[in-house]
Amino acid sequence: MSYQSHEYYLRRAIEISKEARAAGNTPFGALLVNKDGDIVMEQGNIEITDKICTGHAEATLAARASHEFTKDFLWDCTLYTTAEPCAMCAGAIYWANIGRVVYGMTERRLLELTGSNEQNPTFDLPCREVFSRGQKAIEVVGPVPEVEVDAAKVHEGYWD
Repeated sequence: MSYQSHEYYLRRAIEISKEARAAGNTPFGALLVNKDGDIVMEQGNIEITDKICTGHAEATLAARASHEFTKDFLWDCTLYTTAEPCAMCAGAIYWANIGRVVYGMTERRLLELTGSNEQNPTFDLPCREVFSRGQKAIEVVGPVPEVEVDAAKVHEGYWD
């Protein structure tokens, strides 16, 4: 498979977020793409149904990926996600050694959607700031304007 656009992969992540919501979880989705452009892993949020407080899509994917792939392999991969990774997820991505992150909407936009909902007490801490405190040059791309509205739309009515 040849490498697709960021929009292509983010649209698949949005579909994963819809699947997570339909399964009773919070509406977030992530996927991992190798250096050849192949999707090698997909993950929705599992915190509600699996009762795992760290069950965010990105953290869960990073943990799974670290079990299945080497750090060298993961450094050449890209994690695509519907929303900017929170501080916890950014840390998981860092420790898994995933070299690039692309996200659809910002954490600040997510905060506008969730408000003060106790189920998702969103950080106001950009993932770029988290990564900048580490020793690895993790590349960050986002938000991606072509998908911002659609990434947010999955959250409509969920946090009310």
